[in-house]
Amino acid sequence: MASLPFIKFAFNFEQFFPQGDEDLEFFQEFIKDFESDDNFLLVAIENNPSVFDTSFLKKFKNLNDEFSSLPHVTQVQSLANFAYPVKTPFGIMPIPALNVDSPDALENDKKRILNDERFVYNLINEDGTALVSFMKTTDQLSIEDSYELMDELKALLVQYEFEDAHILGRAFFQSELADMQKVEVVRSTILGALLVGIILILIFRKTIPVLVAFGSIGLGLVLFFGLLVMFGRELNAISAFYPVLMLIVGTSDVIHIMTKYIDELKKGKENDEAIKITIREIGMATLLTSMTTAVGFLSLLTSRLKPIQDFGINSAMGVVLAFVCVILFTCAVLSLIPKEKILHNREENDWWSQKMLNICQLTFDKRKLISVLTILFLVVAAIGISKVSTNYTVKSNLPRNAKITDDFEFFEKEMAGFRPLEFAVILKGDWKVSDFEVVSKLSTLEQHLRTLPMIKSVTSITDVYKSINQMNNGNKQEEYKMPIDKNTFEEYAGMFNMIPNQMVASLVSKNGDKTRISTRIKDLGADKVSEIGKEIDAFVQDNIDENMMEIRRTGTGLIFDKNAIYIMENLTQGLGLGLLIICILMGLLFRNFRVLFIALVPNLLPLIFAAALIGFTGIKLEAVISIVFALIFGIAVDDSIHFLSKYRLSYNKTKDKEEALRITFKETGKAICFTTIILFFGFLIMLFSVHPPSVTIGTLIAVTLVSALVSDLYILPVLIRKFL
Repeated sequence: MASLPFIKFAFNFEQFFPQGDEDLEFFQEFIKDFESDDNFLLVAIENNPSVFDTSFLKKFKNLNDEFSSLPHVTQVQSLANFAYPVKTPFGIMPIPALNVDSPDALENDKKRILNDERFVYNLINEDGTALVSFMKTTDQLSIEDSYELMDELKALLVQYEFEDAHILGRAFFQSELADMQKVEVVRSTILGALLVGIILILIFRKTIPVLVAFGSIGLGLVLFFGLLVMFGRELNAISAFYPVLMLIVGTSDVIHIMTKYIDELKKGKENDEAIKITIREIGMATLLTSMTTAVGFLSLLTSRLKPIQDFGINSAMGVVLAFVCVILFTCAVLSLIPKEKILHNREENDWWSQKMLNICQLTFDKRKLISVLTILFLVVAAIGISKVSTNYTVKSNLPRNAKITDDFEFFEKEMAGFRPLEFAVILKGDWKVSDFEVVSKLSTLEQHLRTLPMIKSVTSITDVYKSINQMNNGNKQEEYKMPIDKNTFEEYAGMFNMIPNQMVASLVSKNGDKTRISTRIKDLGADKVSEIGKEIDAFVQDNIDENMMEIRRTGTGLIFDKNAIYIMENLTQGLGLGLLIICILMGLLFRNFRVLFIALVPNLLPLIFAAALIGFTGIKLEAVISIVFALIFGIAVDDSIHFLSKYRLSYNKTKDKEEALRITFKETGKAICFTTIILFFGFLIMLFSVHPPSVTIGTLIAVTLVSALVSDLYILPVLIRKFL
């Protein structure tokens, strides 16, 4: 399809904000008066053993000056262009923080700068081995804007030949993670195709059946990506799963259809009759499994995150498309191929059939033991589930062994970090930001924030008054503090009003009834940051007059972390709705309430297994990881439906429960083993991903689907004997 090269890749932080959340609505209103808290780009340049070196500083200053000309950059700040305001008889004069041309003066500059709370962890690290250029960018940069900015920035860094440069910020994240998505999709497509080809060759052992199966699966994959382009669907952070899903779901459908068709040919049926029997006996079950898988994916629509919703819709569309391709393409082509080109001449290896019959007999002989082990499993699983945590971090979502991750760790270790934590201050009654009592209370909160070791950067309106106080007291370092009396404050207020509006617009609203305190907090994890936030809220409640002002935590970090609250709610709603719809579909097929119970029990066990596995292994449950349950539920139920469908057909013919089970194990048991092998290795392809959540999801699904196979082969027959 001509539209394939035009697939769009998208990444932005806003897509991970939970839709409909009240804190999100508050934040969106809040930034209308100020600006977003992620409109920055930091570039740190290291110079060992010290940045206080004349040649290095001159080179850094030149680079810093050129940053101002970068697209979408509105302001640049660093120690190279910072100047202290000093009051002199001739007026206020700026004095550079760094005397670049005077090596002797640099030693004094070093002592002053490394003891200034404004600079350490913001514009310089504690050891004085790295300087930072802080660039303010336009709000909500698009992916195209980010690429434009980063291309020119990287060109500058190459030109200046700084060996140790680290970058942090929205533009860097968006461009790097979008590039990662492109590589991931290509890698998973190639590896998935190779895997499917190998498995098809091992199963069918003839060229023609392999080519037919591969053609059907490939057609579905191409049509899927073509439809995404036609509908304007963008690929996001978890798009690497699309090729894997399309390949393994299509392969699963092909194997069930072709295995049945080949079995009928072996019985002496002609092509047309064999195809009719295959479509009649397997086609309806395959349609139902496709529908249930699609429903499993569509259960993700209950998520508050658009990328998760889009993943559910796109995956459901892909599953249906894979079924259509198998029925219309595979069945049509198979009916035209002479049977001798499909059946191999070698004597049939009966290993699989015998193995299946052995398992069938074991489920009869050891049915009590299987029941006891199932109950024991549920007890152990409950312990694991109790250990599930939502304390996920930003770093856990960054690609392995990538510059973006190394740079993130550098800023976490050496600087204030990345995660924003904003405090919106809304004044009540006649109180204004210009009032001494208001600023004093804000200073109290700011001092408390600075005592918290995980917060290394605090910016508020008090910084301006501290600077004015320092300026009026001979620029002494110890005078960088709030004025202690109201008269002095009011004198400084006049100077404050003389400051250009663009310099304070990000701190004070136009009518002076709102202000903000901006901080950055270490990447401790969503749950721990929430606990710290609640402790700060308690401090505010005890020390700030609620009749004077309301102080509310906000910012992109807090909004992103709200997903931890909604994960379990969305999971419960999604799986509950999916379960209801699947019950209806299965009810239409089997028309027996007991069959519904028998089908659902072995498919709830893998979900429990996955949850327990997450708890025992310490995997943090986050929004992206939560798609595991929808994927498992949607895919695992397929094998149960095939097993029960075959059992019902066999029982209707033989009227003998044990004989029907033996036939089911020999024919469908073999097919679901094949499909599980493909699913297992298919999802394990994600081990080659550099995206940690993708690795985790792929591994979890692969291992859990094996448990689903065990459940179908060992527990389902026990339930059939007991309740049917």
